[in-house]
Amino acid sequence: MLVRLARRVLGSRAVTVASSVPLRTQPARSIMPYTVLERGQPNSVDYRVYIQDENGPLSPLHDIPLYADAANKIFNMVVEVPRWTNAKMEINLKEIMNPIKQDTKKGKLRFVANCFPHHGYIWNYGAIPQTWENPEHLDESTGCKGDNDPIDVLEIGYRVAKRGEVLQVKVLGTLALIDEGETDWKLIAIDVNDPLAAQMNDVGDVEKHYPGFLKATLEWFKIYKIPDGKPENKFAFNGEAKNREFALKVIDEVHKFWQALVKKEAEAGGISCANVTVAESPFAIQRKDAQDVVDKSPALGDALPVDPIVDKWHYVTLK
Repeated sequence: MLVRLARRVLGSRAVTVASSVPLRTQPARSIMPYTVLERGQPNSVDYRVYIQDENGPLSPLHDIPLYADAANKIFNMVVEVPRWTNAKMEINLKEIMNPIKQDTKKGKLRFVANCFPHHGYIWNYGAIPQTWENPEHLDESTGCKGDNDPIDVLEIGYRVAKRGEVLQVKVLGTLALIDEGETDWKLIAIDVNDPLAAQMNDVGDVEKHYPGFLKATLEWFKIYKIPDGKPENKFAFNGEAKNREFALKVIDEVHKFWQALVKKEAEAGGISCANVTVAESPFAIQRKDAQDVVDKSPALGDALPVDPIVDKWHYVTLK
């Protein structure tokens, strides 16, 4: 049973997410409730989604733990883009407290194209906190450096998640997208509360229970930028999805890169490392200062209309 509580806080829309499932399917762990605070006007450049716990605002990149359950290798995932939606939302690395915002290009909001037969993102798309793909590190397996972002997650369970929701996921494997010469890992994962989670333990189980899904995922990433005039995307390993063991090693590596980043042992390159919970971090700030950031942002307003062109189908043929 999924329980949702919604309330308004300081002119923002706040959603607290908690979950309850039978003990036989839910790993033993403590549930940490997170609240989503929306600010500004949705579908505008000033729209932001902040995240807080019971003590106030925090950074979804730095303050939400890597693990929901370390013993069972269950990870936290911050949902940036719910399935079937088009707005290219992402954790903003450069702004203090790293709110989720919509990416822009030349001052205009970015939306991914609907490349027939796909509509928007075909998974719940997001990132694992406390990870960073170091742009100065040359990955031996791909031959490319990191993309300077937290590691991406494709959550494949049946439920459409909410923007800013924090899921607890089981990682099954990973793809290695090569995006403009950079390694851009795409972890494949499933919400531990999904009815099929207990049967999903490695990447081979994806094809068994979701036949055709990996093929569709490869196709989506290959073609989604073509309507914007860009070439087909490429993958390392000829598009082969690597298994869970491989993916866990990648996560461990990018977590270590994040640790160096937040402890000022690596060059931040414009990334805001402000946090409220990380021990020994020189970037730590007080909760009241984090709250001040949220309070000074524009109050939640009415959503602006979205141009109907966003719903256009694009018919793309791979060469």
